[in-house]
Amino acid sequence: MQNSPSRPYFVSQITVAPFYAPVAVRSEPFSELCGLMREMIFTQGQQNELLKELIDHVGQTRKQKVLELALWKRSNPELAEYCRRAALKLERVQSDLLASITEEVDSNADVLLDSEFGLSEFLDRFGPKFMHLNSLFQILAQLGNAPEIQIPDTDHCESETNTSGTIKIRPA
Repeated sequence: MQNSPSRPYFVSQITVAPFYAPVAVRSEPFSELCGLMREMIFTQGQQNELLKELIDHVGQTRKQKVLELALWKRSNPELAEYCRRAALKLERVQSDLLASITEEVDSNADVLLDSEFGLSEFLDRFGPKFMHLNSLFQILAQLGNAPEIQIPDTDHCESETNTSGTIKIRPA
C-alpha cells in the first residue's frame, strides 16, 4: 500500500440562531412608562406653580406702576397735562421721522442691501435720533396719560416704601 498524502477534510458546522437576544417579558410591562408619565405630570405641576407666581409678580409690578403714575399725576396735574400735550406733538414728529425713514429705505434699498457702508451710514443717520425720540415719547405719554384711579386721600394715609421700592399705602 502506498502512503497517500493526507488530504484535509473540510468540515463545516452551521448553527441557526437568532441575531438578537430575546426580550425578557416583564410582569409589569408599562411600569417604566407609567413612572415617566408621573414624573412629567409632577414637573408640569411645578411649572404651573412657577407660572402662577410669575403672573402674580408681574401683576403686582403692573399695579404698583399704575399706582405710582396715578400718585405722580395727582401731585403734578399741570405737569401731567404738559406731558400729555408734548407727547401729542412728539407723536407727529415721530410720524414725520418715520415717513423720512421709509422714503429713504424705499429710494436706497439697493445701496442698503449691497453696501455695508451705506447701511452703516443709514443707521448712524436715523438710528440714535429715532431711539431717543421714541424714548422721550414713551416717557411723556406715560406721564401724561397716567390712569385715573381711586387713590385714598394721601393726607389721611401713611405710605411706606420697602426694600424692593414698593410703596404701600394704608389709612393713618
